[in-house]
Amino acid sequence: MARKLFGTDGVRGRANAGAMTPDMALRLGQAAGRQFINHGHHGHSPRAVIGKDTRRSGYMLETALIAGFTSVGMDVFLLGPVPTPAVGMLTRSMRADIGVMISASHNPHHDNGIKFFGPDGFKLSDATEEEIERRLDREPELAEPDRIGRATRIEDGRGRYMEFAKTTFPRGQRLDGLKIVVDCANGAAYRTAPEVLWELGAEVVPVGVEPNGFNINGDCGSTRPQRAAARVLETGADLGISLDGDADRVMIIDVRGLIADGDQVMALIAGRWAAEDRLAKGTLVATVMSNLGLERHLASKGLSLLRTAVGDRYVVEAMREGGYNLGGEQSGHIVMTDYVTTGDGLIAALQFLAAMVETGQPASALAQVFTPVPQILENVRFRQGARPLEEESVQASIREAEARLDGRGRLVIRKSGTEPLVRIMGECDDPELLRAVVGDIRAEVARFV
Repeated sequence: MARKLFGTDGVRGRANAGAMTPDMALRLGQAAGRQFINHGHHGHSPRAVIGKDTRRSGYMLETALIAGFTSVGMDVFLLGPVPTPAVGMLTRSMRADIGVMISASHNPHHDNGIKFFGPDGFKLSDATEEEIERRLDREPELAEPDRIGRATRIEDGRGRYMEFAKTTFPRGQRLDGLKIVVDCANGAAYRTAPEVLWELGAEVVPVGVEPNGFNINGDCGSTRPQRAAARVLETGADLGISLDGDADRVMIIDVRGLIADGDQVMALIAGRWAAEDRLAKGTLVATVMSNLGLERHLASKGLSLLRTAVGDRYVVEAMREGGYNLGGEQSGHIVMTDYVTTGDGLIAALQFLAAMVETGQPASALAQVFTPVPQILENVRFRQGARPLEEESVQASIREAEARLDGRGRLVIRKSGTEPLVRIMGECDDPELLRAVVGDIRAEVARFV
């Protein structure tokens, strides 16, 4: 069965429409709750943990999920606004049966999403998501009146995660003397990230820490790191950290305002871990979107790059299957399973800061580890009901582009798992040829806008 509701990262859509209505959230809570009640082994009442980011619609979806979970007999523990990785960590720490993060990650405020975590703190497999979808077609198995669950607010969830995050920074080291700009995208980490950095001794310049329910990711955060870069230059900061709305992504900015993406951060961590004999099997796991320059850099160090489909959940699945401990995406998801079960922007930033403290080198010497191969990423929105990648004219354009590249570069063309977009990525050592082939494909796809 192909999943119809779940995308590459849970269920996502426009708030109060389609899959993101209170009715659907209630039904998802019932279906997912019953799935894990049936498969769990309990010495206590079944438990669900719910976190969220700062979107206004999160309150609506949270209330509906509570109704869904409690109606099938699950107790619910509410964390409030916390980063996505905190939900994975606390699901496992609190011995919960399921965790939920209400967030559309880096999307604008008018979108929202529901991400599920299993009792091990990892995101659900495709097979489990398919089973939850099947349950949506059945009548819910409601609890008897004396077995209805209850909801409890957990006041120290954010604090628990903060204390854990600090344990990933080298014992005995501090951030004294460092001025750090941290852009929290008016999202889930608006209190967490600045407080952790301050407690470790840094002078913190906060950006994007005034959420109002509608400004999450608004001209800020990891998809708009230019705002944090400008603050780095204005304040003379040593480093900029730019997170997304649910803080599972990070971009790093050096003193010159130059931006290092996930590939550069992964290259730095992989090299350090390999030198310390910590990089499992000498392998970094990344997606097909990661730059060819990263692959060449790792090979020059005797390290391997294992590529997966796009989506941090597929990176994590490959890591778990192969026994690897470092992976991520160019977009800034950095997964370190020695510490966390999903991408964690704050903990990845702490790894970068650890490198600065331990080597005494500035961010500018650490943030550009390899020279990237010229890369273009185009997002082309298509009209409702269109299927441009199934059109022969688009396929012919792709075949012609591949023939022109003739082994000198590569193309990755796919439909977004969260939006009506075709994502066109091309890489080639010849920038002029790259622009031409990507432009031709973009023009053909754009016929279906």
